[in-house]
Amino acid sequence: MVIYEKISSGYIALGGLTMVALFVGFILIAFTVFAALPPEVAGFGLGWGNDILLFLRGCMPILAAFIGLVSVFIGIADLKDKKEAKKEEEAAKAGAKKDS
Repeated sequence: MVIYEKISSGYIALGGLTMVALFVGFILIAFTVFAALPPEVAGFGLGWGNDILLFLRGCMPILAAFIGLVSVFIGIADLKDKKEAKKEEEAAKAGAKKDS
């Protein structure tokens, strides 16, 4: 069964692409688990667990700063949207009073 998604210019098929993405995702998760397992404990694996943790510890401050920066931008945009919505609401009320 092929799933179709409407786009402004027409329709495109998405059936096979989602299955490939799902399959690739499972393969990459399996490789990550295989790479992190220590060969001494599991009997197989690459033993990259300590390197993975070191990488995660190293990128955590940068990732936190990036997420904080994005949050600030989203907050500023939200404040601007609320201010604009309030102005539009006041203009609509003034227009309603004017028409009465």
